[in-house]
Amino acid sequence: MIGYYAHHHGVGHVTRADAIARSMSEPMTVLSSRTRPPGHAAAEWLSLPLDVDESTDAVAQNSSAGGLLHWAPHDVDGLTERSAIIAEWVARERPWAVVVDVSVEVAMFLRLMGVRVIVMAIPGERDDPIHTLAYRAATHIVAPWSREVYDPTWLRPFAEKTTYAGSISRFAERERVTAHADPTVVVLGAAGGTELTRDLVDSWSAVDARFEFRALGVAGGDWVDDVWPVLCSAALVVTHAGQNAVADVAASGAPAIVVPQARPFGEQSATAAALARGPFADVHHSWPSVARWHAAANRAREIGGRRWSALRTEGAPARAARAIEQAAPRTVRQ
Repeated sequence: MIGYYAHHHGVGHVTRADAIARSMSEPMTVLSSRTRPPGHAAAEWLSLPLDVDESTDAVAQNSSAGGLLHWAPHDVDGLTERSAIIAEWVARERPWAVVVDVSVEVAMFLRLMGVRVIVMAIPGERDDPIHTLAYRAATHIVAPWSREVYDPTWLRPFAEKTTYAGSISRFAERERVTAHADPTVVVLGAAGGTELTRDLVDSWSAVDARFEFRALGVAGGDWVDDVWPVLCSAALVVTHAGQNAVADVAASGAPAIVVPQARPFGEQSATAAALARGPFADVHHSWPSVARWHAAANRAREIGGRRWSALRTEGAPARAARAIEQAAPRTVRQ
């Protein structure tokens, strides 16, 4: 079997695991502190306690282990318990390999247990010694983006063991469909946090009668279980620069305004900068004001979605799945 550690922050890691699992020929077990979403394609789900404890002053407890790691606080029961659960699972199941998406600490813990580790690369400034440790220890690295679009210098030393799978969308293999006849601006919120508000979306709507506006995942907005038809019929999408959101918009082919949100190591800023260089979308440092709305919308529609194919969303989950399965030598599988 293949293991897949999916970090609990936001929903992107768990969503990506689902897209990859659907292309795997081997069963996948997800290890995560998030609750299993309905319909997730993992064969098994191993629930882990959170590695944080609000009652513990983690900073005072040397959470970086003297600068060697990102998160290794003292006296956090959840951290101890999750490590024990992972160790017991490895000893019992003997996985061929485990994907780590993402945690340097989990990657190194598994590697020290003799497990082959496939690290999922993340955009941003990842040239620090801690990230480099995980990339050096990894059996293989999967970069969930197109190298044509984003080729960070910190990943180049590991080129021989890196697969650039393309942007992984949960909708990569679905046919385009249409949900609305009227021109629609779709505004996507972010599970990991955003400064976008429904009031701002309403202010855009008030000055632009060309479109119907739909705010999805924004406080006070709507929610739909299946956003794919909505994206496919959008005249324009306004979104943050999270990897899954960008991949989903690219798969739909819709024009986009992209605004990166603050994330550790400049993750979304790096993605947005790569999109601006294309240009693949109209990129802004903050959500457009009412005064700037028309110019931003017009610019995004002028760029259009014609160049999204460079992100290689089609077939990306399958390319990632093949790279993961090939990371374990055939002799181990027998």
